[in-house]
Amino acid sequence: MGNEVFQNERRYVLAAYLVDREVGAVIQEDIRKLTHINYAFAVIRDSKVVGNHLKNADRLSQFKKINPQLKIVLSIGGWGAGGFSEAASSARERSIFADTAIELMKAYSFDGIDIDWEYPCSSLAGIASSPDDKHNFTLMIKELREKLDRLGELEDRSYLLTIAAGAGEYFIDGTEMDAVQQYIDYVNLMTYDMRGSFQKITGHHTNLFASAYDPDGISCEKAVNIFQKAGVPAEKIVLGAAFYGRVWKGVNDENCGLNQNAETTGRYTLSYTELVNNYINKNGFVRYWDDSAKAPYLFNGDVFISYDDEMSLKHKAQYIKEKELAGIMFWEYSLDKSYTLVDTLYKELG
Repeated sequence: MGNEVFQNERRYVLAAYLVDREVGAVIQEDIRKLTHINYAFAVIRDSKVVGNHLKNADRLSQFKKINPQLKIVLSIGGWGAGGFSEAASSARERSIFADTAIELMKAYSFDGIDIDWEYPCSSLAGIASSPDDKHNFTLMIKELREKLDRLGELEDRSYLLTIAAGAGEYFIDGTEMDAVQQYIDYVNLMTYDMRGSFQKITGHHTNLFASAYDPDGISCEKAVNIFQKAGVPAEKIVLGAAFYGRVWKGVNDENCGLNQNAETTGRYTLSYTELVNNYINKNGFVRYWDDSAKAPYLFNGDVFISYDDEMSLKHKAQYIKEKELAGIMFWEYSLDKSYTLVDTLYKELG
């Protein structure tokens, strides 16, 4: 069976976020397994989308020779990346933004654009924001969609438009998702970092279901329900997975460290590669499984680590199939040099 035929039969999205400096880390086998690569990140300067800091974009064309069906999307923004509020603030600025985004997309033959604004109506990441972001975000996405469609008509092809979305009520409150969803192909739902950055209580950061130890806590399931209630259809929701762990230190030695007070917040620190090499059932760390949450964690009596592994990803894949979601994406490809997590997702969803 030819690779092209096989790719056309792929039902679910299997998308990797890939940072520019790690383009060389991608192995051929995974290029064949992935359906999408979200290439991170272009940024905004004075309402213009710029990518002159991206050094490896021209190497991506080689990926298409290996897998012609692979869609490579230009992702704009990321945590702490400003300029969105200003670029969305008026018709003139939105036009400049859309035109320069599409210009950069065409320059490197990308298959579409992914908007990662973290977050409309929020300055949590230290960027400018305004209450007007809520409607202006819709107008920004609409402008992009219309211009991408116009270009697509001229070229007899279609271009993707996706967004990355925070996995909580805060993102819904700061946007008009019922309107936005009309213009996009997928929502890349960032169902990771759901706990950690601001809490000194341990917990899962990318759990499928709420834990019995924290029944009111956030989960992938809760995030999916929130977005569906806001008007996003299941077939446009791409669930998120994490190829890294969040670490709490100075943890109370009870309940194997789960849902306990800690001296630190849960910081983004360890790649899955590091977890496999030095932490999972090594160096005093024991792997535990929270069956209610379908999530693993590590504890050594003092340090608690929340992460995704092959088992939790199998449950996420099963959930995607049961709920008829679009598929799964993950941050970030190069964080798993064991190359087992992509393979697990491919086998479960391919």
